[in-house]
Amino acid sequence: METESEPYVRLASLRQLHQVMADMNTARSLADTLQTVADGVITALGYEMACVNLVRPAEGDLVVAAFSGNSAAEALITGRVGSRESWDRRLNMGENWGDLVFIPHTEGWVLDDDDVPQWYTDGPAPRFEDEWHPSDRLFAPMYTPGISGSSCGELLGVISVDRPRNGRHPGAWGREALQMYAFQAAIAISNARLRANMQRALVRLEREQQALRASEESFRQAFEYAPSGMAIAEMGGDQHGRILRTNDALCRLLGRPASAMRRYSFSDLVHPEDIGTLLRTSAEGGRAELRLGRRDGTYVWVSLRNSVVADAADGPRFLLTHVEEIEERKRRELQLAHRASHDSLTGLPNSAELRSRLSSRLCRRADIGGALESLDAAYGHPAYDANGHGFDFAGVTPSYEGYDHHVHTVAPEEGRDDGAKGLAVLFCDLDGFKSINDRFGHNAGDAVLIEVARRLGRAVRDGDTVARLGGDEFVILADGLGKADAQDLAVRLRNEIIQPIRAEGRAVRVGASFGIGWAHCGMTADEVLKSADERMYVEKRSRPKAHRRAG
Repeated sequence: METESEPYVRLASLRQLHQVMADMNTARSLADTLQTVADGVITALGYEMACVNLVRPAEGDLVVAAFSGNSAAEALITGRVGSRESWDRRLNMGENWGDLVFIPHTEGWVLDDDDVPQWYTDGPAPRFEDEWHPSDRLFAPMYTPGISGSSCGELLGVISVDRPRNGRHPGAWGREALQMYAFQAAIAISNARLRANMQRALVRLEREQQALRASEESFRQAFEYAPSGMAIAEMGGDQHGRILRTNDALCRLLGRPASAMRRYSFSDLVHPEDIGTLLRTSAEGGRAELRLGRRDGTYVWVSLRNSVVADAADGPRFLLTHVEEIEERKRRELQLAHRASHDSLTGLPNSAELRSRLSSRLCRRADIGGALESLDAAYGHPAYDANGHGFDFAGVTPSYEGYDHHVHTVAPEEGRDDGAKGLAVLFCDLDGFKSINDRFGHNAGDAVLIEVARRLGRAVRDGDTVARLGGDEFVILADGLGKADAQDLAVRLRNEIIQPIRAEGRAVRVGASFGIGWAHCGMTADEVLKSADERMYVEKRSRPKAHRRAG
């Protein structure tokens, strides 16, 4: 209807429109707000049917969120979804009445791929120009509120209206009223969404706070009443590792009251040999096995597990430490390790342990010869002297990675006694031992082996290794000996062995043959032992049989 023929607006209609807008902004929920928007089109704007299509934020498509005016049509399309692409095509068709979009029935806009939810009604052709046809469509897009007008924001939804009560196309005032209504509806829906989001956030926050309070109480009880030790220690800064709180189990384990524990850090309590392990565990979090000091001065083996408790804003704040006693398990482990590496009869290191200790002193220098020749050529003089000691390169460091921190084991040269020191390997074989086993039995033989092991261990220096290779064979590793020193050691050991031994109530005697080998880098442990073994047999064969039996 044209503006000049539009009837005057009654004050009651304006009041009704104002009331609908007020109701939109006071609805209790988003669903109530959407339904109020749909109902207001009917009650305040004079249409018989209205539909609110709402953009779903996550998906971007539009869902029929509210319907008013026709229960059959409401049941048909409420909840149905139309794609954003179809809606964009729809809003770009027809005539633009300001922000409104009018698509007349003559335009033939129903497309095969159009999935916009809609209803169909038939009717006769219009009798005059502005008569409403049942297939006419009028859309009022709703945009999120912007600073400069209603269309400045993102598309929030679309109000679809149908069947004006007067049967005519809306005039200027009707169009302006619908456009203004869509603008106010967008504000109301945005506010309702905001309130809903805030309500959900408040509910979630309250639940999180309840969960936090429950978690804190659970943590307190778990901490206080845990059967194993628990502690909270400071992390970072000058007070790193200082104990802030302990439970009763840890206090009982260390025999210290809680008030005293707060004066310490774990580094004050740990065994000196385990301080490096503690520092690595404290820095990284994780697990370690170490010894903690009790009040009585003894130490107890514990399994210590650290968890870094972080603050989202300030980063790591403190360490939660779980301390579990493992004294019995550690004792069994040490026993098993000792049994695996020591002879069960004599308690001496066994063959595997001997080879391990010997191998740890030797590096594979098969490739070093060529490397040293290269160094000789590079520096114009030998890289090593006759004893394997490096020369001073006047501040120039040769590059032979893998050997620069290794003190190479060298041997005194054959045929020379120039005072050079090396790692002596004394291979000992008992003479006459088999006859003791044959005459007096294995118990007597075992007693002899035990006593020989004791005498050898008593005769060597601290730091030397006495090992039982097997049977009646023993090996001594003695570092820092010259050739004469090694000969003197062999004589001293032989004199210890040949003294009478009490076995099974009788005195027996055994002799000993020694072979002296020298270890140096480039040899394997087996090669070193073979060399000493061969020298022992040379020494054994060189002595008269009677003398060997007599020792």
